[in-house]
Amino acid sequence: MIIEKLKQRVLRCEGEVSREEAVELSRADDKERLYAAADEIRAEFLGNELDTCSIVNARSGKCSEDCKWCAQSAFHSTGIATYPVKSREEVLAAARENDNRRVKRFSLVTSGRRVNKGEMTVFCDMYRDIKEKTGLKLCASMGLLGREELLMLKEAGVARYECNLESASSFFPSLCSTHTSEEKKQTLRLAKEVGLEICSGGIIGMGETMEQRLELALELRELDVKSVPINLLNPVKGTALEDRPPLDDEEILTTIALFRFILPDAFIRFAGGRRLMSASLQQRALHAGINASLVGGLLTTAGTDVTEDYKMFAGAGFSC
Repeated sequence: MIIEKLKQRVLRCEGEVSREEAVELSRADDKERLYAAADEIRAEFLGNELDTCSIVNARSGKCSEDCKWCAQSAFHSTGIATYPVKSREEVLAAARENDNRRVKRFSLVTSGRRVNKGEMTVFCDMYRDIKEKTGLKLCASMGLLGREELLMLKEAGVARYECNLESASSFFPSLCSTHTSEEKKQTLRLAKEVGLEICSGGIIGMGETMEQRLELALELRELDVKSVPINLLNPVKGTALEDRPPLDDEEILTTIALFRFILPDAFIRFAGGRRLMSASLQQRALHAGINASLVGGLLTTAGTDVTEDYKMFAGAGFSC
């Protein structure tokens, strides 16, 4: 069977899964066997430790980009809170709270195409403060940055830069016209060049095909991304995708499992939209390839309760 054949090849490090094989795998009838195989691959490459991270919306709304899914785009009227930059005190308080809750990573996320050099000085001061006063590993997600800004972040103590591709290059132009997938990839390449780890994933359920999700996974593999958030579209009223129907459970689990086959040693992460999943579906996802999670508050929507998350992860056999 294709599932067993590819599982054994991945486990033995005897070659990567090709696009054609991934498509064939996606069409396999025995989905439960597919999920179990993905779980074996996760356990072999990464064990049972689950990586956690938390984010703070450090600058909200009025974004110049026309991304169809995004509540923060100036092209949409969604009624979200907008503000220029959170205060240093607010950011440090959030960081300390996450540190006290044993969250491993902490990221400032900003709306807008990019953070300019002047603004970056303010954020870097925040990062130095957090690094001095907590034990958190620091991440950043601040748009399409250049080399100079990325170096500033690294020198301030940031270890990982996040820039989601969001969807496959073949589908992205139908979702956004103000920037391109290639611009995102260039930001990730520059981040690696200056010595930062990179984090990148996407949103599923925006109208893309399963083949396009596989295309996204293969693009992430080409970039050597080791932290991959998988978001479920949360259709926000006022956005261009507000009427998109939700994915069914099988499609979600199959996507996660296929990402694990293609990216065997990556931390594949629960991210936005997890509250749309039932508790039982989340448990199943933890045995279909997931081994990392965003916890706590999100950007413009409610997040999860960290204490309850830890109980769920422990119940699935993971340590945090």
